[in-house]
Amino acid sequence: MHEIKYRPIGIIHSPFKEAKGTPIQPPAAKGVKGSIELFEEYVEGLKDIDGFSHIILIYHFHLSEGYSLVVKPFLDDELHGVFATRAPRRPNPIGLSVVRLIGVEGNILYIEDVDVVDGTPLLDIKPYVPEFDARKTDRIGWIAKSIHKLPKSRADDRFIK
Repeated sequence: MHEIKYRPIGIIHSPFKEAKGTPIQPPAAKGVKGSIELFEEYVEGLKDIDGFSHIILIYHFHLSEGYSLVVKPFLDDELHGVFATRAPRRPNPIGLSVVRLIGVEGNILYIEDVDVVDGTPLLDIKPYVPEFDARKTDRIGWIAKSIHKLPKSRADDRFIK
C-alpha cells in the first residue's frame, strides 16, 4: 500500500506546554479551556458547527516519535498491545478527543475539557452526535480495573523520546 499524507487544518491551543502533566482523557480535563486556530482556507467548513455542544478532534501526536506494539499505558502498570490502549506512540500517531464547543469567532473555536498539548496539529473536526457515537458497552477490557484512576491521572514522559 502507498503512503498516506495529511495536512493539518489548524492548531489546538491549551494551557499544557508539554506532554508531562497533561490530563490523559477529556473527562480528566473537565473545565480546562483551550481553543482551535483553524487555518483560513478551512473556515467555510465551520458553517453550522455552532449548533453542536461537543465536537470530535482528530489530531497528530506531534511529540511522539517511533512506536512500540506493546506499551505500559498511563492507567496500568502492566504491558498491553498498543491497539488495546490510547497510548500516543503508535504506528500512526493519531489522537482523538471529544471536547465541549463553547463558541466560534471567525477561525477560532473555543473549547473546554481539553486534554491536548498546546501546538498540536489538528487533522479534522467532526460533530459529536450521541446517536452515532455513544454505544452501550458490555466490557472495557483491562481498563475496567483502572478506570477509577482517570480523574487524577496525568501524562508522564513515558511516550516521549
